[in-house]
Amino acid sequence: MAEVRGANTWREELASLVEDTGILYTGEAATFSSLPPFNPEKSTAMAAAVSETDHETEPPETLKEQVTEFLKSWGEMVLELGRGCRDILQQTVVTEDSFVVQKLGGPVARVSSRLRFLNEFLPEDRDPVHAWPVIFFVFILALSALNLNGGHDGLAPAVKKVLIHPPSASRIQLPDGRHLAYREIGVPADKARFSLMAPHSFLSSRLAGIPGVKIPLLEEFGVRLVSYDLPGFGESDPHPSRNLNSSAFDMLHLADAVGVDDKFWVLGYSGGSIHAWAALRYVPHRIAGAAVVAPMINPYEPSMTKEEMRSIWGESLPRRKLMYYLARRLPKLLSFFYRRSFLSGKHGRVEKLMSVSLGRRDEILTEGATFEDFWHRDVEESVRQGNTKPFIEEAILQVSNWGFSLADLQVQRKCYRNGIFPWLKSLYSLAECELAGFLGPIHIWQGMDDQAVPQGMIDHISRVLPGATMHKLPNEGHFSFFFFCDECHRQIFSTLFGSPQGPLEQATNGGEILSEGDMEEQSLATDSTNK
Repeated sequence: MAEVRGANTWREELASLVEDTGILYTGEAATFSSLPPFNPEKSTAMAAAVSETDHETEPPETLKEQVTEFLKSWGEMVLELGRGCRDILQQTVVTEDSFVVQKLGGPVARVSSRLRFLNEFLPEDRDPVHAWPVIFFVFILALSALNLNGGHDGLAPAVKKVLIHPPSASRIQLPDGRHLAYREIGVPADKARFSLMAPHSFLSSRLAGIPGVKIPLLEEFGVRLVSYDLPGFGESDPHPSRNLNSSAFDMLHLADAVGVDDKFWVLGYSGGSIHAWAALRYVPHRIAGAAVVAPMINPYEPSMTKEEMRSIWGESLPRRKLMYYLARRLPKLLSFFYRRSFLSGKHGRVEKLMSVSLGRRDEILTEGATFEDFWHRDVEESVRQGNTKPFIEEAILQVSNWGFSLADLQVQRKCYRNGIFPWLKSLYSLAECELAGFLGPIHIWQGMDDQAVPQGMIDHISRVLPGATMHKLPNEGHFSFFFFCDECHRQIFSTLFGSPQGPLEQATNGGEILSEGDMEEQSLATDSTNK
């Protein structure tokens, strides 16, 4: 049987295929025939050699790698913690029957509905619920980075602090008990040939008037310039509920109090032009004429055309458009921005504080030391009271309903037709018709490089006030024509008052001072006597 099956068994065949390990397989048990004896020293040396080989193939971790791995692990933990907190809030706080949702659900829904227009700025494939938290978080990080970098910028120029100066204004008491601060320069009241009332613009004061105007020029034309602080600005008392109607009568009461017995001229620059428009509308019987430089109008004026509206909103800076919207919809939020700009106690660049851009001539002017000193002193007087309310009121006045439109100032024939017979009678007679609007001259000066007043505002004024004289100034900006320009001031006075005649001369008749009308009557009487 052994010969038939072969001389070798299957165990012997298997052993012939592998190396001799020293283990002999028998039918019952395996015996270690040629296994070498165990040597501890040799085993330790072999283990050390293997360890050295592993260290040579895998270099040790650096500190950067360890920190990176730690931050990754920490980030994963924070992410999981945030998810857990979110789940807890969703299950306990944000449910419909929770106390927080019952108390804050209504106000939050109203605020969300007002701010829903902001979703239009998001891409169409972005969910606002997820997009706005990310935008807010990135915004906070960006502000933190800017504050951190700004704190270590040694090359930045030192920021001047706002100084509060001792009171220096003359004041009158108005019929309602308030006090109005004013400043007058030029010829005295008894020698003034022309009186010019000047309400100031936004973030300004009575110190502005006509910036840089020379006293000899005022005397040459016989002009008395009276500028005053609007309610709540400078040293003027605030008004509990002021509007453009009350602004016009404040101007009228001031004119009466300082001895302007006849008609006076009104001068409005930039934001101060809205008070000039109001004077023409509410007290036209006392206004001799108006001079308006870089005029402003209501950007929400309903009578504007689509082209004018598109021009105004298309040319305005994003921050200025935001200020317009907040003043009209959420005026209380303006306090947040004002406290961090011109009411922060530090001075800033005029274009940043006013949210405007500057043309070439404006940039040259505002970089000069003369303008900077004037601007800082004017702002310091404007923010003297440290209250945001008058500035918010001024911003609201521009964008709210004025109670009139500029078209109401245009001279037009107004007839009273309460029936068919008065209407037929008016066709053949002017007895029941009268002229409405402002009958005096209106002169407007506008720089063609003015980046603060959009062209749409000028187009609207020209369209609704065709009787006004528009003086377009090539290459002039928002400030360059009106600030510290002797030739420009002379041009304004020559246009308004004609050839310079100097102040009124005192008469020797009993020591009385003759007015311009009395002098004309005396001249006519003398001519008739000579005849």
